[in-house]
This record gives sequence, C-alpha cells and structure tokens, in this order.
Amino acid sequence: MLDKVKDLLKALENTSIEEIEIETEGIKLRAKFAREKVKEIPVQETVVREVEAEKEEVVEPAKDYYVVESPMVGTFYRAPAPGAEPFVKEGDYVEKGQTLCIIEALKVMNEIESEVSGIVRKILVENGQPVEYGQPLFYIEKA
Repeated sequence: MLDKVKDLLKALENTSIEEIEIETEGIKLRAKFAREKVKEIPVQETVVREVEAEKEEVVEPAKDYYVVESPMVGTFYRAPAPGAEPFVKEGDYVEKGQTLCIIEALKVMNEIESEVSGIVRKILVENGQPVEYGQPLFYIEKA
C-alpha cells in the first residue's frame, strides 16, 4: 500500500495538481504540493520607430577661406565667461593674434588666436561642445 502511495505521489510531482485527497481501505491521505507560482507577465510589443537622422549641414570653405582648427582635444567656449559677450561673431573683422575662442583642456583655459586677419565667415562649433584635435572651428576670409 505504501509503495502505491509513493508511486502516486511521484507521478503527481510533474503535474499542475496542487492538492489531492485519497481515501482507500480505511486510510485517508491528503497531500499538498508546494508549487512555484509563475506570474504571467504580459508580452509587450516592441515599437520600432525609424527616426530620420538629422542631416548635418556640411559647409565647405571657399578656396580663399582660412580654416582655424582646434590644436587640442577639449571643450569649446565662445566667450571668456558664462553670460559674457563672445570673442567674435560671424561677420566680425579679426586681426592676426586676436582671441577667437577658448578651449578648456584638463581644467586649463587655452585661448585660441587667429593666425590671419580677415572676416569670420562661419563658426562651426556650438558653445560648450567638445572638440577634437584638428577639428575645424572657424572659416575666416583673409583680408
């Protein structure tokens, strides 16, 4: 009899039955199986949206424009301090040696000076933007 009960319990182990009560030959047996309840998680659909990449405007310098490039990796600043007037604006005339911007590298503020005299035709970097070595910063039309 005991072997039959063991066989029955073993057979019920892999079922979804949580509780069983058997009464036979004067023996009453009640068994509860501790089943892990698996919480059903609703399947969420993944929404894929194609975002049109912003098209970067590529501005090629005119043949006679001087390209001011970053001499180092750092952060580009147009003004000497937050809220201050920028060193130069597009359309400004600059002299050779005049400060164009600051590049902060390793907590050191490095003034970038113009190598030529002329008119600032294009500022290629936004204030506070990181810059790479050799990255074009300004186009200056030589005077």
